Amino acid sequence: MRLSALLAPALMLLAGCAPRVPPGYQGYLEGEFVYVGSPLAGRLETLAVAKGARVEAGSALFTLERAAELAAQRQAADQQRSAAARLEDLKKGSRPSELATLAARLEQARAATELSQLEFARQENLFKSHTIAASDYDRARLAHEQNVHAVDEISAQLDTARLGGRPDAIASAAADVSAATAARERADWNVQQKTQAAPCAGLVFDTLYREGEFVAAGNPVVALLPPENLKVRFFVPESDFAALKAGDRVRVALTGHSEPLEAHVSYLSPRAEYTPPILYNRDNRAKLVFMIEAVFSAGAARDLHPGQPVDVTLAK
Repeated sequence: MRLSALLAPALMLLAGCAPRVPPGYQGYLEGEFVYVGSPLAGRLETLAVAKGARVEAGSALFTLERAAELAAQRQAADQQRSAAARLEDLKKGSRPSELATLAARLEQARAATELSQLEFARQENLFKSHTIAASDYDRARLAHEQNVHAVDEISAQLDTARLGGRPDAIASAAADVSAATAARERADWNVQQKTQAAPCAGLVFDTLYREGEFVAAGNPVVALLPPENLKVRFFVPESDFAALKAGDRVRVALTGHSEPLEAHVSYLSPRAEYTPPILYNRDNRAKLVFMIEAVFSAGAARDLHPGQPVDVTLAK
């Protein structure tokens, strides 16, 4: 009997006792970019960042021309102040000098009424004694009644002047103020949208326009790549797919990195990336691969770049 035949069972036993090496999978880094643009169109006036730079959240990115928006903002502000002034004027009623004039006229009317009342009393006594004619008595009586009505009229005018505008007129003026305020808020928003800042910290992956170029409404000007948006995309065969689940830890090896980086599975594709154009069978199932995504912990992927090839192994 040959020696190899005698050693074969022992070698197989040793192979079965050896620790199992976790399978490795090929993949690449994928980035989900944040495209920053303006909802309004305009010429690119200032580009405050350069491709490859890192920015913090709130840093200015670019500014579009906004002369028209600034003019509309000033117009809306003036219209708002005008509408507010009209409302306040209606609430105040007449001016103090106008009220004083009406009060003076009321005192004059009251004095004339007192005088006409005395005259009417004298004429009434003379008429009763048949000293004067009926026409003289009627003239004194009507003059006194006219003075009494004048007092009532001027008193009503003074009360009305103190009230201010009518409720309907005040409500209309208040609605004008509300509309003017909304127009000013819209004008302020338009001005603000012409200057865009970074919504989050990250790498300026690309700038899509140069200063002086016209940017259509909604078109992105800057593409940002936040570190947390960088992930690993790798592919596993159908035979290993069922054993993986969301949250599993994996180790990602990159060229130039001495130590692999840790990540955890965040997504498992429900569809096979490659399906042979024939019915499934035991042989063809080996050709099926499923895409899996894994994300890094905070800050671990800051210096990585999309497109880098990686080797992924399951963490022990």
